[in-house]
Amino acid sequence: MSEEANALAIMLFSELLTADQLLRNKLGRVLPKGMEISHFSVLNHLASTSSERTPAQLAKSFHLTRGAMTNTLGKLERAGYIHIRPDWDDARRKQVAISPAGRSARDVALAGIGPVIEKLVTEMGGDKLRLALPILRDLRLKLEQD
Repeated sequence: MSEEANALAIMLFSELLTADQLLRNKLGRVLPKGMEISHFSVLNHLASTSSERTPAQLAKSFHLTRGAMTNTLGKLERAGYIHIRPDWDDARRKQVAISPAGRSARDVALAGIGPVIEKLVTEMGGDKLRLALPILRDLRLKLEQD
C-alpha cells in the first residue's frame, strides 16, 4: 500500500471509530436506565421481525460470537424484556422472542434516541447523508466479506 493510501485509510478509520464512540456515548445517555446500546439493538431487531430467532441467528445478524450474544440475551431475559424457550423441534436449540415489557422498553428507548438522531440529520442535512450512505454501505459489505 502506498504511503498516501495508508494515510487515507488511517484517516478514514480514525473518523469512523471516533464517530462511533461519540454516537454510542450520546445514545447511551438517552437510553432508559440500565439499557445498553446492544440491548436496544437486539430489542429493536426482535420488534421488527414477526418470528422468533435462535441465539445463533441473532449472533450472526449482529456479527457477534454466540457467547457474547448469550450474555446479552441473559441480561435482557433477567430484565423481563425477552422470553427464551426451548425449540420444540430440536431440544438443543432455543427460541427468543421480545416480551411486552421489551416492546415497551424499546419504545421508550426510541423516544429518547429519536430527537438525538433527528437533530443530527437536521444539522448534517439529508442530502449530505444520502451521499455518505452508499459509501458506508459499500465499506460494510466489503468488511463482511472478510
